[in-house]
Order: sequence, then C-alpha cells, then structure tokens
Amino acid sequence: MTVVEAATLLREGSMGAGELMEACLARVRSYESIYQAFNTVTRETALEQAHAIEDRAARDETSPLTGIPLAVKDNFFTAGVLTTANSHLFKEFVPDFDAEAWARLRAAGGILLGKTQMGPLATSRATTPDGTVTTRNAWAPGNPRISPGGSSSGSATAVAAGMALAATGTQTGGSITNPAAAQGLTGLKPTMGRVSLRGVIPLSYTRDHPGPLARDAQDVALLLQLMAGPDPADPRTLGQPSLPDLLTAAIPSLTTGGSPRLRWPTRIGVPPDYLQERGGEPPPEPPPDATAEDRARYERMREARDRAGGEVQARRRMLETFRELGADIVEVPHPTDWEVLTGGSFNNARLPERSEMFLEHLRSDVRGFGVSLSPWINGLLLSGTEYLRGQRAKLLLLERVLGEIFSRCDVVVQTRPIPFDIIGLPLISFPIGVRESEDGALPVGGLLGGMPWAEDRLISMAAAFQAATDWHRRRPPEPEVAGDGIGPAAPRDGAADGEPVLRMDVLDVWDECQ
Repeated sequence: MTVVEAATLLREGSMGAGELMEACLARVRSYESIYQAFNTVTRETALEQAHAIEDRAARDETSPLTGIPLAVKDNFFTAGVLTTANSHLFKEFVPDFDAEAWARLRAAGGILLGKTQMGPLATSRATTPDGTVTTRNAWAPGNPRISPGGSSSGSATAVAAGMALAATGTQTGGSITNPAAAQGLTGLKPTMGRVSLRGVIPLSYTRDHPGPLARDAQDVALLLQLMAGPDPADPRTLGQPSLPDLLTAAIPSLTTGGSPRLRWPTRIGVPPDYLQERGGEPPPEPPPDATAEDRARYERMREARDRAGGEVQARRRMLETFRELGADIVEVPHPTDWEVLTGGSFNNARLPERSEMFLEHLRSDVRGFGVSLSPWINGLLLSGTEYLRGQRAKLLLLERVLGEIFSRCDVVVQTRPIPFDIIGLPLISFPIGVRESEDGALPVGGLLGGMPWAEDRLISMAAAFQAATDWHRRRPPEPEVAGDGIGPAAPRDGAADGEPVLRMDVLDVWDECQ
C-alpha cells in the first residue's frame, strides 16, 4: 500500500496499526537476508508503539502518519537507536535526540521500523565500511551488480520490497533521485534549506538535502509537507518563502470528461541531447582467452548501452504523455559553459567541506573511513583558491540556469542530478517505464528539475503523470526465500561459500563520488 492508502484504512478502523506493523515485519523476517536493506530493525519498540496506538483507538487520532511504519536512513539521528552512517567512525554512536526531519515525522505519528543501509558516510551505493556490497536492488536481488541507486539505496530497497511504506533519504550527488529511478519509486530532493539538516551526519554543508522516498507523488507530498519548515537551529532553513500546499498540488486536475490534466499551464524544457541515442555500436565480444577483468568490462559496456536505449524510449513516451496532459514541450539549450561548470573540476570543490567537518578523525586514524577515505584525502589536498573558485562557479551556474533555462520554461527534464545538486534546486524522480535485461524488467525513472521553492510544481507534474499511467503501481517480483530471520542467511556479501565477493575499492567509491 501507499502511505495515503494505509493511513485511510487506519483512520477508518478497517486495519489496525499493529496488523500493519506485523505485516511489514513479516516481510523483513522473510526477505531481509536477500535484500539487506537494514542496518538495524527496531522490532520490539515498533510493535509496542503500534499496539499502543490500537489501545488508544487509532481511528480517532488526527495525526496524518499515525501508525505508519517508516524506514530512516542511518545518517539521521534517532534518539536511543544506533546511528552509524555505515561507518567505522560511528559504529557505536547512539544519539540522545532525533534529527529535526525525523522528529517531525515521528510527531505526526510515524513509527520507526528500522535504520537503513547506506553508502559508507553517504559516499556510494550501500556497502560495508570496508567495501563489500550489501543492499540489493529489489528488482534484481540475485545480481549484486545491478545497482540499487546511490547512498540512500537501503531506504529505496526497503520501500520497493514492501518492507516499509516510505523512507527518508539524503542527497548530495543523486542519492535520493537515483535510488528512486533504479527501483521504481518517487523521490524528491527539495530546494536547499527547505528541510533542516540538524541531526543528519554531514557530508557537504552546501549540498546535503534530506527528502522523502515513497511509492507515488501523493506520499512524497505528504512526507515533505511534514518534514519541511524553518528550524532555528539550522540557519539554512530561515528566511525562505512559506511552504506551499503540497497535498493539494498532488491531486491532479480533471477535464470535464474526467481525464487527468496538469494543474497549471506548464512549459517543459528539453535540452537538445535529452533524446539522443547513446552507446553507439555494441562493444566487440571479448576473445576466448580474455581475462575476467576484460569480460567484466565488456558486460558493463553492454549493460550501459542497453540501459541507455531503454531509457531514451521511456523518455519519449514520458514527453508524449505530458503533451497529452496539456504541457508545452519546448527545446532549451544548455546554459553557457554547462559542461565546464557541472564537470569534475568545479564539482570537486565540495570536498573540502567534508574534510573540514571530519578533520579530527582524519588526524587521529584514517582507517576509520574504510573504503570511503579517498574523497576525504582529496578534500584536504584541494587548495583554498580552488575551493573559492568552485563556490564562485556555483553562483555563476545558478545565475545561468535561472536566466537561460527558466526564462524559457517552468520545469526542465534532466539526465543526471548533479547540476541541480550543485546549485540546490529541487528535483523529482518518478517511474516512467521499464527496460528489459537479463535479470528481467528493470525500472526507468524520469527526472524533472524546478525553480527555487517550486516543489509543488514538480509534485503536481509527477502526480498528473501517475494519474495517466501505472508505472508507479508496478512491483518487483517476489524473491526466492534464502532463509528466515533478520540478517543474512548467506555471507553478508550475498555470495555462497567459495564464490568471489563483489567489493568496491577506494577508486570505485571515488568514481561514484564524481
């Protein structure tokens, strides 16, 4: 169920909070050994809270999330519950207060089901601190090479696999929208400062964005409406325009005949390369005597080409659907110096921010950083001049995006999240199709970027698309059960005894950080 559907049943009294929690925990018990989505499952306290709600006659409660099981990324402080950021540095850290964003969801009645796996210190897809891949994509749990997305991959898998109804994530370089796209979910990265970062283990002072991961646009609207707002303890949240009515925005308008339409007249900007076929000719087959490394490289090239072809087809259908919903499709050029301003040189200017916040750890024992050490070391080596140039470049990029893109359109399609992550503008990812692979059908996500504080516009676009399509209602197939009980039935890497494990080394993590 979606959060909205479950909340309705709970309020009506046709389902109990304890029943819902038992159902979620039953899936965790059956499938967590396969998906490896959680670091911690708060089984006892979650059940206790759910049954306490039933004792208070939950249908009389007015809090919008009363009785809803939620998963929280393991870099959000949760009072009295282990919060590790999947790192050696925090392996025994138990905070004594809640992160502001989680505190607001909890105050609205949400129940903590567990803390989700993530990239070590939010630097990559979920692995152990030393680099062994853990969390699987719920659509292809048998193949660890199919990425579950970015560092919020545990949150995405928990929702996609039906173990939690929704989850929190953080995005510094695609870590909400990428997992949403990879696992058929809706994820929203709000405008920088829309949601407080107090109580979130930091990665970048100027680019960390907390946000929701859920099944559809209505759930995302509900969660963000509750998470967002000014926090005196986080100056980034102060002095902003007031939060619009996101719940109303998530209800599509209808024509007189009952067909969905866009809520507002909307121009969708399409960059010239958005529908460009990528990948070229199929890569040559490796020779019979090729090394395992060469064969693995060939497989990655082939998968990338197939993925690109399926994504382009889904994008064409998405734009046609939006046109039918009433949007004007307009071509917009990339801003001047787009590739330079969004490339690695200026993008790396964020690295000193993470190094500064962890300077004492870097001085005392770098082994605590595990596989994620490389970006922190590079942050130390970046000069002050380069950092300042990067900050100036960010302001120039923002000026050009606002002046050269949003002077021509209201929202713009994107192929990658990094540019809007750099300048703190909102993004929404939602399912727009599937592509076929050797592991079966895998989701394809669409990515829309908006103007500052325009989360309502983005939510309304996704909601209208979802009213006209059913991609967001598709669910991954049930996996074969490998064992019973929380935790892995096989080694934590998911491989059988004697098989090679899938690991990420420091260079892999560094590549993902780019």
